[in-house]
Amino acid sequence: MMKLNSFLAVAALAASASTAFAADLPSTKEPVVAPAPVSPWDFDIGGGLTSNYIFRGITQSNGGPSVSAHGELRYNLDPTWQFYVGVSGESIKFSPSYYPAGSPEMELDGDAGVRGTFDKWSFDLGGIVYGYPDTPTGVHGWAQPTYLGTYVPTVIGLTPRNDTWGEVYFKPAYAMNDWLTLGANFFFTPSYINTGASAEYLSGTVKVTFPFNLSFSGEVGYQWFNNKVDSVYTGGFGNTGYIYTACGPLCGINNYSTGTLPDYLYWNAGFSYAWKFVTLDLRYYGTNLTETSAYQLTGIPNNAYVGTNTSHYANNAIVGTISFDLTGKDIK
Repeated sequence: MMKLNSFLAVAALAASASTAFAADLPSTKEPVVAPAPVSPWDFDIGGGLTSNYIFRGITQSNGGPSVSAHGELRYNLDPTWQFYVGVSGESIKFSPSYYPAGSPEMELDGDAGVRGTFDKWSFDLGGIVYGYPDTPTGVHGWAQPTYLGTYVPTVIGLTPRNDTWGEVYFKPAYAMNDWLTLGANFFFTPSYINTGASAEYLSGTVKVTFPFNLSFSGEVGYQWFNNKVDSVYTGGFGNTGYIYTACGPLCGINNYSTGTLPDYLYWNAGFSYAWKFVTLDLRYYGTNLTETSAYQLTGIPNNAYVGTNTSHYANNAIVGTISFDLTGKDIK
């Protein structure tokens, strides 16, 4: 019995010693490397050049080219939720060159919101402010040209107040499969272009993805207005110190003469080709606005001659755009 106990003690001692020695030997296995932490922060930057900057069927660049740039900071809470805040700028030209007061040269926008992704469903909920820091505002004087026999404003193109305004939006989408996505857009503003007229915009969208990075997309929407503009926009020639049109009531329809803006249908459709982070887009834009109703909506006539009450600012157009877009993972 004593011999057995002695043997077990020696065996235990030998086992413990071998274990200690083994711990001191270098391992032949690769060390376990902890995965690198993934930052929840991301960003998106981009810019572009377009032959005609169009917003819901209305040119913002007097039918000419426009350059743009944007940036967005994103926070990915998890694979489902993303919060964002962004800023963008576009070159614009609201009014023709015969407007002595000129036009804002830049649109400066800011937006923020949350995006969610649930399998094939996704949505974007947020708000946007369209800013025009250099809007020509003020009170004009009067002059009486002999060939008209009546008083006309000495400065044309002034607005009663800055055009800056904002909207809230909700944009859901559903990926039917790998090549077809359907979506919708809803926007609401309490004061369209800061005129005091509340408005909604509702549209449906479709995107079809083809091989070789080619895609087709389109949108059909309706813009409508709920109430009249503020009275400061309806005074006309003799009642206020403001005028935004080239001829006012002498044209038969002065700017916002009835205080009611025309509802209208809007659509666009086109093809896009993506190569790495660059996209080429060719698109057709259209509305059902006549040139008379376009003048009532924009207050910008085709020319400066008395008797003009039409505007080409809502004419149908084919627009070409080249743009680039980069996210954080694209430049790592």
